[in-house]
Amino acid sequence: MGTGRYSDQDVEHYDRPRRHTRPRTKDRPTYDDAHDGVVVTVDRGRYTLLLEGHAVTAMKARPLGRKGVVVGDRVRVVGDVTGAEGSLARIVEVTPRTTTLRRTADDDDPVERIIVANAEQLVVVTALADPDPQPRLIDRALVAAYDAGMAPLLCLTKADLADPETLLGTYRSLGVPWVVTERGGDLAAIRERLAGRTSVLVGSSGVGKSTLVNALVPAAHRDVGVVNAVTGRGRHTSTSAYMLALPDLDGWIIDTPGIRSFGLAHVQPEHLIEAFPDLDEMTEVCPRGCTHGEAEPECGLDEAVARAAADPERVSSFRRLLAARTESAH
Repeated sequence: MGTGRYSDQDVEHYDRPRRHTRPRTKDRPTYDDAHDGVVVTVDRGRYTLLLEGHAVTAMKARPLGRKGVVVGDRVRVVGDVTGAEGSLARIVEVTPRTTTLRRTADDDDPVERIIVANAEQLVVVTALADPDPQPRLIDRALVAAYDAGMAPLLCLTKADLADPETLLGTYRSLGVPWVVTERGGDLAAIRERLAGRTSVLVGSSGVGKSTLVNALVPAAHRDVGVVNAVTGRGRHTSTSAYMLALPDLDGWIIDTPGIRSFGLAHVQPEHLIEAFPDLDEMTEVCPRGCTHGEAEPECGLDEAVARAAADPERVSSFRRLLAARTESAH
């Protein structure tokens, strides 16, 4: 006899209630009446979705089990999708992801955490001063972008405080595109890079990421922090990732909390070099097990440099990224 807790229209009605028991019915739901939505933020087990132009609060249906749902996920939902106060829809399906930006808490942490899904571009926001740039953290973010199959973009803020050329010289040989901004300055260059794309913004606290978001999306009202004069670090102003539509640009940005580490335990050397097809081709002569690092004997990259078939600076920059997988970000 049923408890009356679930009707035959609830997905939980079809869930296996206890171990070693039979499903209540063999007729699995098809979700033909489900609605498509995108996850814009997550807060303590509640998901805010954008669905048909309005916001809907949802929870994850039990049949999804431990399957993670993250910002940027495209999902199918059933139930109350009106968005009315107190209403709650249910996410019953997560559609296949095109990209997944991952990180681990530390380099020896085996647990990968997906930060966002379905983004095309990773925008690494770094201040040129106050606080000073952290090249190793930038390198790690670039590695994560290449590993995820995302296009990287360097966004250098506070150009009124320092010359960007010093930092840009480090990344030119990698071919990483860049834009330079300053507080209250013209944002045409970055707006052009963001148009028509879904982009994730990452960076340390205090680099001006929230200021940039507020300038791009005035209605965002993201909290802006200040940099501690003693530690040189900013306080964390964003506590969760949030996806925002870019007015008049047909694009989206995902603002993420300020980061102080970017674990890369999940990145494999052979995957990283695939992001550089010209260098990857040169490693075909490498002995088995070659990581293409600085001290590897008979590495094809060294042979290519020796016969002037590869740009030494580009090889050196790639190896710096490779080393960033195991070096401290500070």
